[in-house]
Amino acid sequence: MARPRTITDERLLAAAGEVIGRRGPSFTLAEVAAEAGVSVGTVAGRFGSKNGLLQVMTRQMTERVGERMREAARGLEPLAGLRAGLVSWVDGMTDPRRAGNHLAQLGVDLIDPELRALLGELHAATERAVADLVRAVDLPRGPSPERAARVLTGLVHGVSMDWSVRPRGALVDRLLEDVDAVLDVWKGS
Repeated sequence: MARPRTITDERLLAAAGEVIGRRGPSFTLAEVAAEAGVSVGTVAGRFGSKNGLLQVMTRQMTERVGERMREAARGLEPLAGLRAGLVSWVDGMTDPRRAGNHLAQLGVDLIDPELRALLGELHAATERAVADLVRAVDLPRGPSPERAARVLTGLVHGVSMDWSVRPRGALVDRLLEDVDAVLDVWKGS
């Protein structure tokens, strides 16, 4: 009879996120195991390899991105909800060095065809979620919700990258400043 899993994938993936934030693409499964308080065999047995771990992380993010954005927007008027949904993408990102390490991992991920395809799915899911939030906002001078979502999603990614290499102020403040500049034009303000 197989032993029941007492260590959840969630715990291992959270540990991986922490380690990537500290180490970037040079992280090891041993570091993930140590962060999670388990053996390397537990991590390797669950994910097979570092690449397998990264694939599961990306799939999980893809599955949850829409839910996370909708949850951030819940109960807010549409414009505030859109802003909150966009900010949820960078939620908790307060250290430019850690953000840079995650971006460095992204750069490595783009080299791998499987991870690159999974990242494409993540970006598409993000754009769909943003488009849903945009549809609720009155933007008389804005583009179609799909195009607005592409622009806003690109803005979130670009501001995050810029802030990680030129950190001035809080990332959330920088992001909202730039998002508001775009939305004000689309609102006709």
